[in-house]
Amino acid sequence: MKKYAPGTVLSILLLAAGQSHAAAPEVTVAAAANLSQVFGLLGPEFEKATGIHPVFSFGSTAQLTRQIQNGAPWDVIAAADSEHVEQLDREGLLTPGSRAVYATGILALWIPPGKTGQIARPEDLRDSSVRIIALATPDLAPYGLAARESLQHLGIWEILQPKVVYAENVSMAKQYGMTGNADAVFTAASLVLQEKGKVIPVPETLHRPITQALGIVAASKNQAAARRFADFLRTGGGHQILLRNGYR
Repeated sequence: MKKYAPGTVLSILLLAAGQSHAAAPEVTVAAAANLSQVFGLLGPEFEKATGIHPVFSFGSTAQLTRQIQNGAPWDVIAAADSEHVEQLDREGLLTPGSRAVYATGILALWIPPGKTGQIARPEDLRDSSVRIIALATPDLAPYGLAARESLQHLGIWEILQPKVVYAENVSMAKQYGMTGNADAVFTAASLVLQEKGKVIPVPETLHRPITQALGIVAASKNQAAARRFADFLRTGGGHQILLRNGYR
């Protein structure tokens, strides 16, 4: 098996309190960074329903795709778009017939608490009170691409570009706001629904739909467990959790 280059991937091991998972079957999931909070809710529910312990690795969709292409031993990929999953499918790296859409993401503009200015819509980012705007690198992250498309559609991308700082993924973009290093952040609505400050949904007419797809990795030795996770995410209890936490 090929070695894959290490990346800045946040791995979260979801453990139910007071339980040992030494003997529990596992499923490993390469998940887009926008899913980090909602999968924190979804993981224990999946384990409760199936007895299978999910292990999530979070990163930008482009990064996760490259790692699967280089032999990363995951069972499932849950991406932030459909294009990268289609690419893996074309390359024969997914189990035939496993590619499917599981959600549509919602882009949000988040103004962290304590920031001055009256920001009510993306156009207001031209205000002098906004010095730094954080978003995920468009070439790596679909939410970053949607943010750039939205500002281009409004005709203000060139004006705002000097204020923009890029993060590897939407979770890192959010961190810029959390640490006071950005006055405004474009990120996934699911990551900021419970945060203080102001959450402004970006009109979906301003960018292409953020259609999020999944697939089962063809090299996975856990095809049955992977299928159960995919089904849970698309049509089972996981689907309802997504709908309650910033997805369509």
